[in-house]
Amino acid sequence: MRAWIGMMALTCAFSVQAAPKVAVTDLAYQERVEQYIHIVSAQSNHSQSYYGASGSSSYNEIEATSSYIEQGELRKFTGDIKGEILRTGMFQLIQGTPYTSASKGDVYDVIKRIKAGNFKGADYVLFGTVSDIDFNKDINELANTDSYSAVLALTLVADFSLINTKTFEITSAFTAMGEGQDTKLMNHRDIRVSLNRPRVVRDVSKSLGEDVAGQLSQQLGGGGYEQPGQTPRRNNLPADIAPVILR
Repeated sequence: MRAWIGMMALTCAFSVQAAPKVAVTDLAYQERVEQYIHIVSAQSNHSQSYYGASGSSSYNEIEATSSYIEQGELRKFTGDIKGEILRTGMFQLIQGTPYTSASKGDVYDVIKRIKAGNFKGADYVLFGTVSDIDFNKDINELANTDSYSAVLALTLVADFSLINTKTFEITSAFTAMGEGQDTKLMNHRDIRVSLNRPRVVRDVSKSLGEDVAGQLSQQLGGGGYEQPGQTPRRNNLPADIAPVILR
């Protein structure tokens, strides 16, 4: 009997599959950088004659504007994404090779980066790209008062794809958003007020991570994940009772 129980326990242990391994990239972005060049050069020409030295000067002025595309990865907003993914229990996390200024190739060519071994050991890569980021600082007058509110707000929108590193199949794709703001009240519009930028960034990172984990769980069937602050779902509640009028 004990031998049979031991065999059953061993079978169950091997039947439980380990969670797949996923590498989470930092958020890829690109921006256009413009340079303005203004060069002034002076040149003097001297000549010697019977009546003495004579000379003339000439000036050259050059103005030009050049632009180029700069690519990179934001490293501020993926910590909470990783933390929330771990909380779902759907994946194991591994660290991939980040994209740096010394990296060759297109930061958006994730397939090439997978083939180059940048995410060695990963079954999947969660590749995110920034589609919109908006930092807004404003002062608003409060209606029917002599007070003002100073607001610092940040919104970040990113597109994500979960890519199989062996087949390059996209198994999940979605857009996620993170938001955060800091507000302070003041009595005069021209008062200098210090708004908490680090807290705003932290709140954006946290809400972005929750949105990413929630959508991954929804699309891949991991129904056990609940975002912080949500009321837990319970299936053992009694059936609804019809309302009764008390007299």
